[in-house]
Amino acid sequence: TDVGQVDDKSFNQSAWEGVLQAEKDLGAQIDFIETQEAKDYAANIGQFADNGYDTIVTVGFAMGEATAEAAQKYPDVDFIGVDQGQWAGEIENVAGLIFNEDKSGFLAGALAAMLTETGTVGQVLGTNLVPPVVAFKEGFDGGAKYINPDINLISTYHPGGMDVAFTDPEWGASTAKQALDQGADVIFGAGGKTGNGALIEVAGQDGAYCIGVDTDQWLTVPEAHPCLVSSAMKLITPGVFDLISQSKDGSMPSGNYFGPVGLAPFHDFDGDLDQEIKDKLEEIDAALADGSVETGYVPGG
Repeated sequence: TDVGQVDDKSFNQSAWEGVLQAEKDLGAQIDFIETQEAKDYAANIGQFADNGYDTIVTVGFAMGEATAEAAQKYPDVDFIGVDQGQWAGEIENVAGLIFNEDKSGFLAGALAAMLTETGTVGQVLGTNLVPPVVAFKEGFDGGAKYINPDINLISTYHPGGMDVAFTDPEWGASTAKQALDQGADVIFGAGGKTGNGALIEVAGQDGAYCIGVDTDQWLTVPEAHPCLVSSAMKLITPGVFDLISQSKDGSMPSGNYFGPVGLAPFHDFDGDLDQEIKDKLEEIDAALADGSVETGYVPGG
């Protein structure tokens, strides 16, 4: 991991579950290292490479440079970099597993705008130093405004650095509470354990909805069930497993590998949502896929 623990119930855990699937379905020998400090990236990667691991999954945008350097040092090892866009050029033994987070964020924003009764929705986010977080945020903004151009958006990035931005559930909870106090009745929590703190805070309030991130958080954050209407997913687990399978077969691609995105099922809220909302979300999803609707997110913009 680049930051945080492998059991964060969100981003890191989704990647680890893809590795666990490789153990189950492919008979892989697996292990993980939770990085404590960024200066340890190279050493942690080298620990696996020097011990004969064929495929190394490095999880998080911040590990991109260390992954590229390790790939040059260990050309016989396949590297899967989750959230690591290979924009500077392909390296033969590196696949960057990336996602159109702006599209799932757009769907989440549209859902929030159709659910709100106050006309105010909020976002509790990890750091804007990480492009996928920005993509989720900008996509959410675009989706909400697509439904209601006059909607009031309260969006807050964690003020800390990479070392704390995704592991601060207390800040997530207090920031969600502030948005609720300002009239928000739907909160999107996107930021590992920080976002989880926001979801759990909203769950303790009557009449408010929350939307999770990365994975179907209904399955990982049961404390949020009272408010969790859906999650803006990027399907990390199957993406990681697919690339490991291709690595095992000697056919792993290099460069950028786009994984699928979408909204999680509505679970207990399915019966509460009007068919009109569901139909509109399907319409928007199809329009995002064919390009007739754009999210408004500009990478690097």
